[in-house]
Amino acid sequence: MPAMPDLPDHCAPLPLAHVYRLLNHGPTVLVSAAHGGQRNVMAAAWAMPLDFEPPKVAVVIDKSTFTRGLVEASGRFALSLPCAGQADLAFTVGHTHGGADGVGDKFTRYGIAAFEGTTPGLPLVAGCVGWLECRLLPEPQVQQAYDLFLGEVVAAHADARVFAQGRWQFDGHPALRTLHHVAGGHFLLPQDAVQGRMLD
Repeated sequence: MPAMPDLPDHCAPLPLAHVYRLLNHGPTVLVSAAHGGQRNVMAAAWAMPLDFEPPKVAVVIDKSTFTRGLVEASGRFALSLPCAGQADLAFTVGHTHGGADGVGDKFTRYGIAAFEGTTPGLPLVAGCVGWLECRLLPEPQVQQAYDLFLGEVVAAHADARVFAQGRWQFDGHPALRTLHHVAGGHFLLPQDAVQGRMLD
């Protein structure tokens, strides 16, 4: 095997505390839940698909959040995908605490419109470009150890202006581009699409 070359000059070392920022530019999601007459919404940058059939997702919900208790009590949650026009909303709900110990009902406090999908009582955030209604797959050990929540998607909806034929198509709709959180309220937006081809 030939010797490997040294690191290129443009390859700079990265503090391990920032490693997540290299991978953490998938779409930001707004996690919402309701139970016992209470509801809440929070932002989460760490969410991902897990399976195709049935579709499953994973999302990190910290122990300190009010939303987590609602998810655990109700056994369901929604993931709404905010867009560029909702950057302030995403930042705000991600940096405030709901419930009696915080700002109360964030939907009411910040005037966030919500609607109901196919799951009764589950609030979906209006103005977003995608919505996933999920049934919690209870994994108590995983939830306690890693704050990782798994859900089976039981219904999904998308804004047909920017998601059609199974693909995001943001051309002509800059305010509807999905938000991709890096850190500290800094978001990236998806830009030009590139079609890959097989190497010869």
